[in-house]
Amino acid sequence: MRDLKIPGQRHPEKAHRPDQPQPKKPDWIRVKAPTSEGYRQTREIMREHRLSTVCEEAGCPNVGECWSQGHATMMIMGDICTRGCTFCNIATGRPDALDVFEPGRVADAVKKLGLNHVVITSVDRDDLEDGGAEHIAMTIRAIRRHAPHTTIEVLTPDFLKCGPEALEVVVAAKPDVFNHNLETVPGLYSSVRPGARYFHSLRLLQRVKELDPAMFTKSGLMVGLGESRAEVLQVMDDMRTAGVDFLTVGQYLQPTPKHHAVHEFVTPEEFASYERTAYGKGFLMVSATPLTRSSYHAGDDFARLRANRLAKLGIA
Repeated sequence: MRDLKIPGQRHPEKAHRPDQPQPKKPDWIRVKAPTSEGYRQTREIMREHRLSTVCEEAGCPNVGECWSQGHATMMIMGDICTRGCTFCNIATGRPDALDVFEPGRVADAVKKLGLNHVVITSVDRDDLEDGGAEHIAMTIRAIRRHAPHTTIEVLTPDFLKCGPEALEVVVAAKPDVFNHNLETVPGLYSSVRPGARYFHSLRLLQRVKELDPAMFTKSGLMVGLGESRAEVLQVMDDMRTAGVDFLTVGQYLQPTPKHHAVHEFVTPEEFASYERTAYGKGFLMVSATPLTRSSYHAGDDFARLRANRLAKLGIA
């Protein structure tokens, strides 16, 4: 039986790749190991409800801080992805069948955690005709029933192999934020995100705004993969053309020697520069720090995002 704790079995598609050097992390990247009581309670709720989290599966450096506050990002549709992106630590392979009871368990966990804002993400499910769109929509509706005061952010796949109705199903379920990460600059897609297409992902974000102009859209980039500053700024322009409201920029960290190499550790000063530039381009909300991830401080950021829109519209 396959053991996803063993790197060679977790990432069989990367086994042939040569080891990449893993440079020492600078001081501004290091975080403490999770030890708090809040962390333990969050982990118990996740285990009790048999839920996967991207926090654990992707090896997020912020898991200790977020879980201590009960903020776990639940990853639905299993813990095995049909894609093999070279930056990602999610296991690759043939996923199991969808669990029809999962949306209810997610909603119950959200209620028990008492979350004001929740981020729901998923693996890519290219094996499903709709890419898992209906399952995502079912999860949104279940949370609305169990925790009606919780705002919902979904971080979705790209639905690359689906018809346009897949995206329509998710948007019709009315999440408060629709997030889909571009991840990197187009010139690095073939080596970083080979199963995806940059302009398809960009168009996906644009279509959300066409389907529901009031829905907040969000997208994220990793830096340190070998991109140039000019390429990052061009992606910002592309996102703004697509109507993206909220941009996240964070440092890429290499999960194992078989993953894409870290080309540089971008300094906090450069992240601050990206943030200033992004606000200048018209984003309503920007989070750009070395440890920024899509769901990091998502609840607080959503409150600011909503306030910024109201201020822009001249509504107190």
